[in-house]
Amino acid sequence: MKKELPECPVETTLTLVSNKWVVLILRDLFTGTKRFGELKKSLSPISQKVLTQQLRAMESNGVVHREVYAEVPPRVEYSLTDLGLSLKPIVMSMQDWGNWYKKRVELEK
Repeated sequence: MKKELPECPVETTLTLVSNKWVVLILRDLFTGTKRFGELKKSLSPISQKVLTQQLRAMESNGVVHREVYAEVPPRVEYSLTDLGLSLKPIVMSMQDWGNWYKKRVELEK
């Protein structure tokens, strides 16, 4: 069953990337495939529960691919789908704006 998406395209984008953890997970996965532990360490102080919830939601939205390897101990890796990779210009624009803003605030001090 497909989700009903908002009419406004900005609101549609926000439904996918509306919290800081999603954006930071995207940031980390833009550099390549990561294991759960790598993401958890990079995103500290995120809890295991919240990271799991966010990754499941992102997988459900088609942004993240979860690969489970039949090994002992089990290995699970996360990577971005093509849809997830298409969000890179948005996140990079946020990074650029954040850098610009930080410089501006420093100049005003």
